[in-house]
Amino acid sequence: MIDIPSIDAIRANRARLGDLVITTPVRLLVDDALPLAVGASTRVWLKEELFQRTGSFKPRGALSIMLDLDAAALARGVTGVSAGNHAISLAYCARILGTTATVVMPKNANAFRVQVCREMGATVELVDNVHAAFARVKDIEAAEGRTFVHPYEGPKTALGTASVGLEFIDQVRAAGSSLDAVIVAAGGGGLTGGVACAVKQLSPETSVYVVEPEGADTMCRSFNAGSPQSIEAVRTIADSLGAPRCEPYSFALNRAFVDEVVLVNDDQIRDGMRLLFRAAKLAVEPAGAAALAALMYPLRDRLDGQRVGVVVCGANVDIESFVTQISTFSKS
Repeated sequence: MIDIPSIDAIRANRARLGDLVITTPVRLLVDDALPLAVGASTRVWLKEELFQRTGSFKPRGALSIMLDLDAAALARGVTGVSAGNHAISLAYCARILGTTATVVMPKNANAFRVQVCREMGATVELVDNVHAAFARVKDIEAAEGRTFVHPYEGPKTALGTASVGLEFIDQVRAAGSSLDAVIVAAGGGGLTGGVACAVKQLSPETSVYVVEPEGADTMCRSFNAGSPQSIEAVRTIADSLGAPRCEPYSFALNRAFVDEVVLVNDDQIRDGMRLLFRAAKLAVEPAGAAALAALMYPLRDRLDGQRVGVVVCGANVDIESFVTQISTFSKS
């Protein structure tokens, strides 16, 4: 058995986070390009988490951990592993809580994200890959006494990310509607488990689909195997979704509440980026478009004519990288 966040606990934690995080907008997407891409009668609601502080959902989970640290632990600071969004979040959380953060990032991390981390006051160490990053962060934790804030694993992280699903259902209901399905991208399972947990408790009839890139399919492999699995390397443009392994708590929470995991390839993600830019006027990182890509491709026929909620999880991308991705077309 695992500790499943209750709706009361999720609401109480969201209240504790206060204005340290934003209740991000929800929008019914309307554009002439949409019917061709997702079906003429499919209604798409966006949860625009890209407008969260730091440009992604990550502070919800990190703050849910860090607000429980005592004065001595805060004084020693925090550390973490990330390709970008979690690192930026830790830098933000450390700054507003009056402490310091040392983050370990793979050398191929987007230079823009590394720059943002440093500008926000974090110490950044670059290592060969994400596997080496997890090893290095253990050394930092032991040598400096910093608290390791995991990028996606654990009950407190899920308690924070669950507020995305809580807000989504509440906001759509306040607009006089409901959701037949919610699609959310996995980068380890912290966001997806939290969102699914909240959505299913508030609206049991709503299906929850998790999407991963084909080149970072840890959750899909884990579902198929029935236990947490790892991958050797991350091979996708959606580097924010590049978790090297699925962890036990996140896996169990996802298994308890997620209906299905689907995969998208990089070209499909690029199409999602283009549609978000055209129809929603949003410039997102590849990870932020993965959920919409799933609706455009593997889930299109299944969700035809339904009311679908899409979580736009982040937008930490520089102009050059964004233009390169949306301008890249498959030659196949």
